[in-house]
Amino acid sequence: MPKISTDTLWEQAAAEVRGREGESRGADGGESVSERTVFLMGSKAGVRLQLFRYVDEPSKPTLALEYTFGRRARGHNTPKDIAHLWELGGGTSLSDLVQIPITPDSVSYVSIILVLDLSKPNALWGTMEKLLNAAHTQLEEVQHAGKTKSGAKPQTNALSSARVLPKDYPDRELISPFPVPLLIIGSKYDVFQEFDSDKKRVVSKTLRFVAHYYAASLLFTSIKSESLMSKTKSFFSHLAFGVDKGKTVSCDSSKPLVIPAGSDSFSQIGSPPAMDLDITSLHAKNPKDLWRKVYEHVFPQESTSEQRELKDPASDPQYSEPQIDAMRAQKDQCTIYCMTFASCWYSLLATGCSRCH
Repeated sequence: MPKISTDTLWEQAAAEVRGREGESRGADGGESVSERTVFLMGSKAGVRLQLFRYVDEPSKPTLALEYTFGRRARGHNTPKDIAHLWELGGGTSLSDLVQIPITPDSVSYVSIILVLDLSKPNALWGTMEKLLNAAHTQLEEVQHAGKTKSGAKPQTNALSSARVLPKDYPDRELISPFPVPLLIIGSKYDVFQEFDSDKKRVVSKTLRFVAHYYAASLLFTSIKSESLMSKTKSFFSHLAFGVDKGKTVSCDSSKPLVIPAGSDSFSQIGSPPAMDLDITSLHAKNPKDLWRKVYEHVFPQESTSEQRELKDPASDPQYSEPQIDAMRAQKDQCTIYCMTFASCWYSLLATGCSRCH
């Protein structure tokens, strides 16, 4: 009699994927298949995974965490590389879900895309800080688990060497590289470009500082601009499949920023644009804290303690299932009936509700 496995369905699926991955990575001496993970997170109204797939289809809001995948052949009759694509919905309200795409199995080949809504600068820093902190914490926990777990595969410890920068990287000794490749996207540039020039300068220079501090790439985009979306897709394809992202560099705050990692420097960025603020009066613990204080002086930040405003999927027409919906409606009616007539509630627990039987 075959032994009954006690593994969950998820564990069995994960084991099967790892097995296939080992076979596809050249066990027979052939050309290996590359697998990467790209994790998108950010403002509620940002660039979505759907924009990288079917631009003509209307974008639907991500309810929580959405997964899809993409394949790309390197050439004729060659194995197709695989990109696992995750998108976190709900802004900062579901930041705890970063633990799902960032795992010991994915950490050695994961990249993160942080999408920030340029049209809402008063929520920008808070969104950025909370999500990056959540991702960084999860990456550290995964690394720690990989070091302490007995018999761990070498790939679980790859985080410590994942972002080794070249010796000639600008300001190499002054920055704090994010543990994995990071791309910061400023969305809704079409709205942002109508802002006052001084305020645009504050946002642009601040994001340039943050991106350079984390050794990240930075670009501004808009779904209303075909050329900007083309550049965005190039950066996305670079993270997903390792293709060339192009050589365009634009650091002019009066134009959409396109700054690949390593193309900027603190000397080019300059000091924080304090406007009417005396920087010497600020008590900052470090340069990043100074930039935050200056930014929040110009754009006081809204509270990031978002309530979970996510709509109930059961009431969304796109998930309509007539038979299931009818049964759910009957169950809800019975629950209300029983709770209304509480005197009979306990007596019905053993036999069930008379309205249901």
